[in-house]
Amino acid sequence: MSTLLTATPGQTVGPFFGYALPFDRDSDLVPPGSPGAIQFHGVVTDGAGNPVPDALLEIWQADADGVIATATGSLRRDGWTFTGWGRAATDDAGHYSFSTVSPGPTRSGAAPFFLITVFARGLLNRLFTRAYVPCEQLADDPLLNSLARERRQTLIATREAAGLRFDIRLQAGDDETVFLTYPGHRP
Repeated sequence: MSTLLTATPGQTVGPFFGYALPFDRDSDLVPPGSPGAIQFHGVVTDGAGNPVPDALLEIWQADADGVIATATGSLRRDGWTFTGWGRAATDDAGHYSFSTVSPGPTRSGAAPFFLITVFARGLLNRLFTRAYVPCEQLADDPLLNSLARERRQTLIATREAAGLRFDIRLQAGDDETVFLTYPGHRP
């Protein structure tokens, strides 16, 4: 057969992130300055430590009480409904930022975290990782405990006055971010 198949976004490399995927207030899971709002931000770099200026990140998270949102309409921000999902592009310095709330644990004793997907030039498919909120429960987290001790820190955000910082390093090196594979996902 000589059927020509159309490439999917995960199979192409191109500048489609900047004009096709952003939408109004995509990085505001809660309005900036609202009660409980924090800034979740960081820098995406390559293996040489250079900023990646055209990456796109998506986050999924529980609310401050550990409840996973089930409301529809993540693409239509109404200013008060927390949907638990957001999208942010990096700037020329590789910086991204979300206005959100610090997630709560989804079950008793669990460590709270952000689920992150990274899209960027040169990636044949998206990458998945987690950013854990620093807390006592980290010591008992099954995923963190499955990693070598020296690699765990790449999944833990750092506290700052305005919120949490989580830098992502895409390529091999001592501080490469740990990336995850989920059932059904082909890297």
